[in-house]
Amino acid sequence: MRLTLGLAALAAAFSSARAAHQGFNYGAFFTDNSPKMQSDFEAEFKAAQNLQGAPGTGFNSARLYTMVQWGTPSHPTTAIPAAIATNTTLLLGLWASAGNTAFTNELAALHSAITTYRDAFTDLVIGISVGSEDLYRSSPTGRAHDASAAAGGATAEEMVRYIGRVREAVRGTALEGVRVGHVDTWGEWVGEGNRAVLEAVDFVGMDAYGYWEGAVENGVGEESGLFERAVGKPVWVTETGFPVSGETVNKAVPSAENARRFWRDVGCGLFGKVDVWWYTLRDAGKGTPVPSFGILGEGLGTKPLFDISCDGVEEAEGDGDACDAE
Repeated sequence: MRLTLGLAALAAAFSSARAAHQGFNYGAFFTDNSPKMQSDFEAEFKAAQNLQGAPGTGFNSARLYTMVQWGTPSHPTTAIPAAIATNTTLLLGLWASAGNTAFTNELAALHSAITTYRDAFTDLVIGISVGSEDLYRSSPTGRAHDASAAAGGATAEEMVRYIGRVREAVRGTALEGVRVGHVDTWGEWVGEGNRAVLEAVDFVGMDAYGYWEGAVENGVGEESGLFERAVGKPVWVTETGFPVSGETVNKAVPSAENARRFWRDVGCGLFGKVDVWWYTLRDAGKGTPVPSFGILGEGLGTKPLFDISCDGVEEAEGDGDACDAE
């Protein structure tokens, strides 16, 4: 199968008349666990908007994992005033893997953000994600991979309850009509035991990383087949990417060259057609994680570690020399 066929099918199935959002994922803290402040978020949002060679309309959207400013009980994240200052649209996130008390703090931060920033904030919000990979963390697979070591995850029953609490929290506010969804791995979305979550959401947030699929064929050329398996309600690709450095997993070899190939084989088939938040702009601030997925290195400039343009991708798809997968 040609590498991009699965992605083209996904794009055709879930594209809409409106322009699709393009952005990156933004964590609440740096590699050394220090919090990101408003100036940090602003610098990252501006860098994303001015990336050299960016396809289409560029990257003007941010997916957040939490509403709470890192290091505080329930203060709204400073990513919000940074988004207002840079006109960056937001896919909000409420962390749901740390239990009921922590989730109550997320709701408090959401309420505070609405009342504090009003339309300047709410006009930028394109969706609310209740949790991130919580079903995976609580699954046997997640526990086997120690995914629940830092945070325990949440069951399908808990996630449905959290989703209901978010809908109640935004009722009567400017965010009442915004789509509410959940983000998880494609394997959890297709799991029969999680169908109640699928029925409770307005959109499916899908995280897909062939790099981590060590038990199957996961070379760069296999990514599109892995991607194609998550279907259902409107699909937003909330995380995908390929590491520029780190350890080899099965056939997946981290490098800038392979990250570029994945970007062209996968990203270029999605940008402009499907709402997508790439992982990630920069994950090497104040230290470099292993593996590292950031298309920018330790410094924060506008020149990526590899060519991120999509020039010639359509022509390559029609070229008989284009790389194929079985």
